Amino acid sequence: MIKRGLRNLLVLALVVLGAGYLGQYHPAGDSLAVFRPQIALLILLLAVLLWLARARVWAVLGIAAAGLALGPIFWMSGALSASGGTGMSLYQKNMRFLVEDPTLLSADVLARRPDFLTLQEVSGANMAVFEPLDAVYQARQFCPFATVGGVAVASRWPMVAGSGFCAEADGLAAMQVMTPKGAVWVVSIHLHWPWPKSQPAHIARLSPILQRLAQGDTGAPVVIGGDFNMVPWSAAMKRLTEVSATERIGPPHVTLTKMRGWMRVPIDHVLVSGGDGSVQRIERLGSDHFGLFARFALPFGS
Repeated sequence: MIKRGLRNLLVLALVVLGAGYLGQYHPAGDSLAVFRPQIALLILLLAVLLWLARARVWAVLGIAAAGLALGPIFWMSGALSASGGTGMSLYQKNMRFLVEDPTLLSADVLARRPDFLTLQEVSGANMAVFEPLDAVYQARQFCPFATVGGVAVASRWPMVAGSGFCAEADGLAAMQVMTPKGAVWVVSIHLHWPWPKSQPAHIARLSPILQRLAQGDTGAPVVIGGDFNMVPWSAAMKRLTEVSATERIGPPHVTLTKMRGWMRVPIDHVLVSGGDGSVQRIERLGSDHFGLFARFALPFGS
């Protein structure tokens, strides 16, 4: 009886795990993919119990499935963390619209002096973050978004005149800046929550915009920082990197924790043309999100 119950639970977990790979066919797959590590660990636990219950074939099946699911995530976490070029840098942060002291973030930005800054949940309560940054980050583009606040990009290099724009009410701010090495498109994105919320439609609306930037006449590389509300191994993130001709850099850092730490998700990312870079995680500084500090090289003139 116990053996049968464990086997049925394993079959159910395997079905859910497999459905999480079907995001390219239905966005529900990506919603399940968010929990792929947790589901794989549950399968591993069930496999151990089945082994002890002498259901060895089912145990081996569970161990193999868990290994296939967790292997790429572990490789992504380790192999990418030590790689990457330098030369340029970006500070990515979801500020939290009700943050009490935005000057904590300002001080950290000034201490690190990144080339670019991408922010989400920029609200009236935390707009003061820009005051200490005015002298260094004069090139800025702010765009209203949802009730939690807008999105913004900033750069210590000058904006190309007339290049700044917003995706109206769609959580995207962008501008082209002129660095000593050439022009760069800098983009900040804040996506809605995944299915059954409106993230699939949101991505569909932003995709043509990102594609135009990637295929622009100037050939300027693209740098994107954002709160994507989606894990890096999802079909949604693959779609975004494809349309923007970028690659996500660095390991999948956990940037948001929920349920008293039981739910840990890597949903903030940095994407760059060429994919040559590395990322480190930054403390919350009053937000509910950890920040990211990225260093990278860009393929100018390619």
